[in-house]
Amino acid sequence: MAITPLMPVYPRCDVRPVRGENCHLIGEHGERYLDFAAGIAVNLLGHSHAGLIGAIQKQAETLMHVSNLYGSPQGESLAQRLVDLTFADTVFFTNSGAEAVEAAIKTARAYHQAAGNDEKYELITFSNAFHGRTMATISASNQEKMHKGFMPLLPGFKYVEFDDLEGAKAAIGPNTAGFLVEPVQGEGGIRPASPEFLEGLRSLADEHDLMLVLDEVQSGVARTGKLFAHELYDIQPDIMAVAKGIGGGFPFGACLATEKAARGMVFGTHGSTYGGNPLAMAAGEAVLDAVANEEFLASVRDKGERIRGRLEQFIGNYPDLFKGVRGHGLMLGIQMHVEPRPFMQHLRDKHGLLTVAAGDKTLRLLPPLVIGDAEIDEFFDKLSAGAANFEAE
Repeated sequence: MAITPLMPVYPRCDVRPVRGENCHLIGEHGERYLDFAAGIAVNLLGHSHAGLIGAIQKQAETLMHVSNLYGSPQGESLAQRLVDLTFADTVFFTNSGAEAVEAAIKTARAYHQAAGNDEKYELITFSNAFHGRTMATISASNQEKMHKGFMPLLPGFKYVEFDDLEGAKAAIGPNTAGFLVEPVQGEGGIRPASPEFLEGLRSLADEHDLMLVLDEVQSGVARTGKLFAHELYDIQPDIMAVAKGIGGGFPFGACLATEKAARGMVFGTHGSTYGGNPLAMAAGEAVLDAVANEEFLASVRDKGERIRGRLEQFIGNYPDLFKGVRGHGLMLGIQMHVEPRPFMQHLRDKHGLLTVAAGDKTLRLLPPLVIGDAEIDEFFDKLSAGAANFEAE
């Protein structure tokens, strides 16, 4: 059998979108799907947001790419905006979440090695994390399914159970450079860290002069009802990786850092041909125009609370199928008693509802942040119908 023109690394389903309308996708034969996956937390403004489309079109007509050999008025503007909105003093722009995490890993190591502490290169990471698909980011994860076929892994990572503060403390050694953690695990099953855990990591980092690196690729940019999920906790990171929603669908990521944390990231230490291109910067500005205000963030929290409340009532009707609900804002997970993938497929194929399976037997709900009451009602209609005629294997 000949290999397909698209390298066969994805188990692609029969949903074949060719168009998007707000919170719906339309297939090549006119099929309509309610999109509660949002490109895996990417399309936070839906699929036809006038502000985002207009900004990309206008920039595409003007200037798309020049490389980082030249000054970047567009990059300087967006970087300043992110600095003003966050803990950070400086920003490096990337094309993806994995690249943003790679930059964060390098920044954490460079912090120590710029001071002559070459032995400090190891990041403590946490079970069931997902940080990307590059060699460094799969090495930062303890998931064997991501390692198979790509050995040997890169050295420099030590795994500890998620939310285990004592384990993290015990793992600190002479090679430790910092911690790399998702404040809310996405692929791991919409598992929010406890306040005690994240605040404890911050204290340990301060005590031992370590870097606290947050991976907010999935949880960031208004998804949880705060601009970034760590704002739900009483902490600030030293370094943070973001992507997904920050471009609203345009490939775009960023590594944010404090001035102290970035002391090793000097001329020649890192780079990217496409990172920070004017087209990406226009997308980022349009996204922040829409989401970086308290009115929008409050609406995300309100919709999240309403969906969560209705879910908690609904799942009581199917105690053998559903276990509980967790998450923040519009980053929600339904814990199941069965593996979620068959139910996800049933909702998709029989009821036109798109969701995302995750670890820990969790069904992820990641709708566009612009959903309205009509889409919420449609979601519950489809979920109810799907649960009523689902037969677990």
